[in-house]
Amino acid sequence: MQMVVEGCRGLSFLVWLNADRIFSMLTVVAGLLAGAFLGTTLIQP
Repeated sequence: MQMVVEGCRGLSFLVWLNADRIFSMLTVVAGLLAGAFLGTTLIQP
């Protein structure tokens, strides 16, 4: 159980360190999805 707690603590530390990169990547993906949705919506008659 100790190892699971330590692993979870280490994983949360890595997520905290890379939070800005994760947020940036999610923002880019959301923008691409929004652009694809708008593009397909505007093309349809």
